[in-house]
Amino acid sequence: MNAPLSHPPKAELKPDTGTTPVMAQFLAAKAGQPDAILFFRMGDFYELFFKDAEIASAALGITLTKRGKHQGEDIPMAGVPVHALDGYLARLIRQGFKVAICEQLEDPAEARKRGSKAVVHRDIVRVVTPGTLTEDTLLDARGANRLAAAAVRKGRAAVAVVELSAGAVDSVACDLADLGAVLAAFRPSEVLVPDRLFSDEALKGALDGSGGVVQAMPQALAEPVASRDRVQRLYGVSALDGFGAFEEAEVSALGLIAAYLETTQAGKIPALAPPRRSGETGFLAIDPATRLSLEIDRTQRGERDGSLLHCIDRTVTAGGARALAERISRPLRDPTAINHGLDAVEWLLERRDLRGDLREALRASADVARATSRLALGRGGPRDLSAIRSGLATAQMLAGLFAPSRDPLTGPSARLAACLDRLALEADTSHLLADLTDGLVDEPPHLPRDGGYVRPGHRPELDAARTLRDDSRRVVADLEARAVAESGVPFKVRHNAVLGYFLEASAKAAEGLLRAGPDSPFIHRQTLASQVRFTTVELSELDAKISQAGHRALAMEGETFEGWRREVARLAGPLQGVAEALAELDAHAALAEWAQEVGAVRPAVDDSLCFAVEAGRHPVVEAAVKAQGAPYTPNNCKLAGDGVGASRLSIVTGPNMAGKSTFLRQNALLVVLAQAGAFVPARSMRLGVVDRLFSRVGAGDDLARGRSTFMMEMVETAAILTQATPHSFVVLDEIGRGTATYDGLAIAWATAEALHETNRARTLFATHYHELARLEERLDHVCNLSMKAREWNGELVFLHEAAPGAADRSYGVQVAKLAGVPTAVVGRAREVLDRLESEKAATARLDDLPLFAMAEPAPPPMKSALDDAVAAIDPDELTPREALEALYRLKGLSRS
Repeated sequence: MNAPLSHPPKAELKPDTGTTPVMAQFLAAKAGQPDAILFFRMGDFYELFFKDAEIASAALGITLTKRGKHQGEDIPMAGVPVHALDGYLARLIRQGFKVAICEQLEDPAEARKRGSKAVVHRDIVRVVTPGTLTEDTLLDARGANRLAAAAVRKGRAAVAVVELSAGAVDSVACDLADLGAVLAAFRPSEVLVPDRLFSDEALKGALDGSGGVVQAMPQALAEPVASRDRVQRLYGVSALDGFGAFEEAEVSALGLIAAYLETTQAGKIPALAPPRRSGETGFLAIDPATRLSLEIDRTQRGERDGSLLHCIDRTVTAGGARALAERISRPLRDPTAINHGLDAVEWLLERRDLRGDLREALRASADVARATSRLALGRGGPRDLSAIRSGLATAQMLAGLFAPSRDPLTGPSARLAACLDRLALEADTSHLLADLTDGLVDEPPHLPRDGGYVRPGHRPELDAARTLRDDSRRVVADLEARAVAESGVPFKVRHNAVLGYFLEASAKAAEGLLRAGPDSPFIHRQTLASQVRFTTVELSELDAKISQAGHRALAMEGETFEGWRREVARLAGPLQGVAEALAELDAHAALAEWAQEVGAVRPAVDDSLCFAVEAGRHPVVEAAVKAQGAPYTPNNCKLAGDGVGASRLSIVTGPNMAGKSTFLRQNALLVVLAQAGAFVPARSMRLGVVDRLFSRVGAGDDLARGRSTFMMEMVETAAILTQATPHSFVVLDEIGRGTATYDGLAIAWATAEALHETNRARTLFATHYHELARLEERLDHVCNLSMKAREWNGELVFLHEAAPGAADRSYGVQVAKLAGVPTAVVGRAREVLDRLESEKAATARLDDLPLFAMAEPAPPPMKSALDDAVAAIDPDELTPREALEALYRLKGLSRS
């Protein structure tokens, strides 16, 4: 099982009599999050103390110093600049640490009003964990970042998943045996599990395969009654019935999510969509081993490049990339829903120009879902508002783009029409777009405190404050000119730190003003030897305004931003709907684009037990082969679970390197693509919908759990034999190869019989045990296929063609030669192989082979008279007659 999050040791830190107020504040905050590294805000730095400082120094490579004493010992300290927080956070989270952020919640000037020794108020504003990231700098824009929770109640399991950065929530109830497949499909970054389940050995494999960091939670947080109350509080409802009929295990899992969000978000309520409840029959079940074997969304090295998802991804937006990834990771099981997706792809495929315009419009969009989530949590900035503006503008544009094609007969398919309906902006959303278009500058700064993001003319009072801030010299000059015109005195406006702004004139010029009565607008302030200084009410007010203009302008921009932020939070539901519609349109258009590029066709998907592919191609391998300028050899494959018109199980034999594994994976991936609503690289395909997909191709061990390669193979085989149904699709490669020959053959034979007779699943069974070819004669619905190869001039040529019939040999020695095995070893292998194949009693004849025959390399062949004669001939020097005579001479030597 994955280790829980790395936490600092829980040291007992208590204030003593000599503790400073700031350190006491730190210790109080640390007591609230003892298992997290605490980033404590002090001015322009986040400081870390005690064990947190030592851990951060080692993990981040920052300087470790000392500051003051606590209980008679030096206090270790480290710090990072506020502006660099995200980079350091990302590094700590990747290393498995949990980080609490303690912020200053008031201005130091406000604290000083309470007394010179008052401490700035601070508190924890969030706890950062792998599954609760929302910042763009910490996230993969094209990949979902999910927090999952698993719970078990009354023999049933459930998984709840939230993508906090986008607001999506899913809930799935399933059998215990399917828990691993459900978790692996979501690929969470973090998994919450009641601590009681850590002792359940049966669930360790499921948690291991999730790919996320596992976090133990108190069992009490998963109790259904308390969990239900917590979820209702999260959504602000009095009952969950409006969201669906949840099983107890689902409520428990959702309750764990709600409890964790309450803790990590420090009371802030995220903008979450209602839970989407998908039953266990809604999606194709793919266990973690199969997902890894087929490299659906990640390769076996854990990279996106080289996976099926990477190969077909033609999306132009981050949201579309995430939607496509979910679609490929969780293929559907309902033929009607699958065909709705295929309808959408087909409609866009047939309209190339419209598809191009759609994709061009989407490129101008932004990540509305993540921007909305950040703003709702109070972490967003002006650029998030800009993202929402561009997303809403794109939605308006697309509504107009598709308007001419909304004909009832030839218009968009049902799925596309539903997307377009969600893009129709409501009155409040349209008003938000208009307000952002009018008030937000084209290229706003990243942070609200930077200012300058409200467009001039949007707020007259803000424009006035900016004018005072930026053009104070001109404003003062205008006032000076008016004062001179009104008084007739040649005033000059001056400024000093004592009087501020004032009007100054010579003593002689000011004589008339000094004799003026109290009704004069010019108020005497100061008399010097040769100068007299005056002020006016307007000048005094201007003085205050100018000195405060910068602060006032920033404050008014902050008010405007906060108003927009609150409106976004209020409209989070409709905005998320727009985001989902834009993402889905991008995913459909991307699949259509890919289908056109590679010549993919629409599969026929129904409720039958058929699997028929004509000229199918492996999408990833084909792309790699074509990139090298080589052709790809397509192959046919036909299976029928009921045995009507085709075999239920195909035994696939042939040489190593001939393409057996590629053929197996190819057909499994065609199932994934078809049920994801994508076109498939083939001439044609008919698929009876698959409920469970199993692939045991390749080998690996699990040394940490004491499992050898063969043991892992048997564990995976056992899972297939216990879970596969007549609607399943199974690909198996070389079962039984990790043990003695006869043991392996026996296991492979029995497994093939069970899949045929008991599970009755459509199966491709690759093997080097040629004895299994006899199953074609013994079982009703078995056929043999072989990957063709030919020997040419002593070299092995792979044809990569799957043809009826069994292979007669495996060509292992030839493959060893191609791999560069030393000539002596290859020669010895041929000798042993020839002896084995020439005798029926192979074991008895092996004893006749010299024990150390390979130790002596074969002596070089002796040169014959014929060799010498050939070497002596220089063809360029021979006349035709001499050449003929040499030929007769060589022929004579060959007979001697």
